[in-house]
Amino acid sequence: MTALRRIAFIGNSLPRRCGIATFTTDLQQAISSSRSGPETCIVAMTDHGRAYDYPSSVALQIKDDNLEEYARAADFLNAGRFDTVCLQHEFGIFGGEAGAYILALLSRLTMPVVTTLHTVLAKPSRVQRAVLNDIVEASTKIVVMAEKARELLRSVYRVPDDKIELIAHGIPDAAFVGPDAAKTKLGFAGKPVILTFGLLSPNKGIEVMIDAMPSILRRRSDAVYVVLGATHPNLVRDQGEAYRQGLLARARELGIEDNVVLLDRFVDQATLLEFISMCDVYVTPYLNEAQMTSGTLAYSFGLGKPVVSTPYWHACELLADGRGVLVPFGDPAAIGSEIAELLTDDGRRQAMCRRAYADSRTMTWQRAAEHYVSAFEQARHGHALKVVARRDTASPEPRGPVAPDMQIGHLLSMCDDTGLFQHAVHSVPDRAHGYCVDDNARALLLACALNNPGEQPLAEVLTARFAAFVQHAWNPDTGRFRNFMAFSRIWLEDRGSEDSHGRTLWALGECGRKDSSASRRSWATSLFAMAFPTAEAFRSPRAWAFTLLGLDAYCTTIPDDLHAGAIRRVLADRLMTMFASVETPAWVWFEDGLAYDNARLPQALIVTGMATQTPRYVDAGLRSLRWLMTQQTTSLGHFRPVGTAGFGERRQPPRPFDQQPVEATASIAACLTAWRAEGDAEWTVMARRAFGWFLGSNDLSIALVDPHTGSCRDGLHPDRANENRGAESVLSYLLALAEIRQLVRVNTGQAKTAALRTVGV
Repeated sequence: MTALRRIAFIGNSLPRRCGIATFTTDLQQAISSSRSGPETCIVAMTDHGRAYDYPSSVALQIKDDNLEEYARAADFLNAGRFDTVCLQHEFGIFGGEAGAYILALLSRLTMPVVTTLHTVLAKPSRVQRAVLNDIVEASTKIVVMAEKARELLRSVYRVPDDKIELIAHGIPDAAFVGPDAAKTKLGFAGKPVILTFGLLSPNKGIEVMIDAMPSILRRRSDAVYVVLGATHPNLVRDQGEAYRQGLLARARELGIEDNVVLLDRFVDQATLLEFISMCDVYVTPYLNEAQMTSGTLAYSFGLGKPVVSTPYWHACELLADGRGVLVPFGDPAAIGSEIAELLTDDGRRQAMCRRAYADSRTMTWQRAAEHYVSAFEQARHGHALKVVARRDTASPEPRGPVAPDMQIGHLLSMCDDTGLFQHAVHSVPDRAHGYCVDDNARALLLACALNNPGEQPLAEVLTARFAAFVQHAWNPDTGRFRNFMAFSRIWLEDRGSEDSHGRTLWALGECGRKDSSASRRSWATSLFAMAFPTAEAFRSPRAWAFTLLGLDAYCTTIPDDLHAGAIRRVLADRLMTMFASVETPAWVWFEDGLAYDNARLPQALIVTGMATQTPRYVDAGLRSLRWLMTQQTTSLGHFRPVGTAGFGERRQPPRPFDQQPVEATASIAACLTAWRAEGDAEWTVMARRAFGWFLGSNDLSIALVDPHTGSCRDGLHPDRANENRGAESVLSYLLALAEIRQLVRVNTGQAKTAALRTVGV
């Protein structure tokens, strides 16, 4: 296997002020400068409402509360062909409940993921456990920095031991020096210095250390306690500097304000190392044992400083066997006594310094980088084996979801004696928005589709009602179909959009070819003949495509209508001209942007090319559809329709949300049209994959349909389904279902024929 070339880190990044940002930046720099020297970058998490002047090492940032940006980041990483992604995980830096948004990124990645867990909870909430389990599942390797974390992963989360790597928190490889030079430079010459550094917050136990200072001063009256660090940004946002002011007030109450120095600074690494160098004792008086890692503890120990600490998990391991001093939580007397002992016993203190420095040489960032690179290589190898295993066990011909039964209960509930209501509130028809010809035309298309063998036709009264609505929508004064009608049966316009006119022509063409009533077939062809000439003046490519789909049916029924044949050529050539003017190797499409019902454009060219025996139409349709389907297929292999948020964006990858049923239906129909034109079974695989979107094979793993009523949710938002179940959605689902059920019947029939031939019948 070739050497690692590109590594991406996901986490916070400097100059954001937090420990994860420091860790991510330090690790990225250490690996970038290691012997193997792969190219590295950071995908930085940016907290809500904040902006940072990131360095060039940050290739991309994600706003933590914007789910779409997680999906975009996955697309960026996949396109960048990174060998491995290293996720820095901490609860609180990712959006969604318990940080669940990060799963939208991980689930899309095609490369192995190595995740560093900075916190492992012993008693997670239900959601925290579920999110962490999913992160573990998405990761090839899990890195922790303490044995306690490994123990919890095994016992609480049931993570296999061979998936867990223990790599110590990295430290700078600084020389072992005495404190005097740094004390002089920083203004503390001749004084015993006790130090705590890090972002200031109540869980750090600073007040306990301040309460311990009087007992220390009784034995070393010149001692000074220095607290280096800005107040945590979240604390400042919520409370201002009240916590810092409270600490200063406590020092004044105790009469030790001259011996307590709170430096409100977030310093760079060079300055930080100087402060650590000057201290005689480092103290971490944290209040909670569930501190899995502490960068401040690791850095101070790594520079050879005696550490006095409360027994949180990381400290218990690092300072065991006399490498430091552990004291009870919240016990000022114990902390004061131990620190005073060290400040008055130079020999013991110096011996602890030398031992800490010697024992920490395996923790340098260089060594940490070597361990991480080894984990990355193992992960890449394991990922490759998984891919091979999946290929070996995969079905040679993916079958996709089983087609449910055709149920029209919800469709019936959306109808009254006028026609089909446009919208619903949840599953309840919404009379406030009335009706439209768009949906009643779609309903007429469904009625035609249900006349296929193997389906139960719609009731005659329903089909007649949809046809009557279309008839009433025709406005002979304008030569156009009206679209929107109020619940009061008053038309809201004299003419509808070009697209709604084209879609109505499509329904009329199909009705003229497939309706069960000879009288209604005659009506449909007659009205089509009156209405289609107007389409020649249309400028909408989707209106052209819908009209072409209608002309395909109409010209089959009325083959000697030369005017219809001529307009068919005109509209198809317009699509071809658009395609030729826009297409590039990277953008194989008709327009500079993607919008709605995209797949109908290539479908229209394919059916027109087959009917008119024009190969260039078919070729353009197949090429554009194949490209569109690559844009609508995720790295994990499921269908993702073009999101509405990106409609009209110029030559940009599709946005992931919002997702609408109409896109899935158009893609299914177009793919099956391509299959009939080309005979390549891969088109049927793509059609089934798109149908799976309705049943839950989608970004949110949410089924949109109720198979018992035939209802369909109106789409997917970034974080949930749209619970309304309007006419467009239910008709999109039922039309798609009719296509898939027809495919199943064709395949079943072919299989039976092949079986009979095999036995010689």
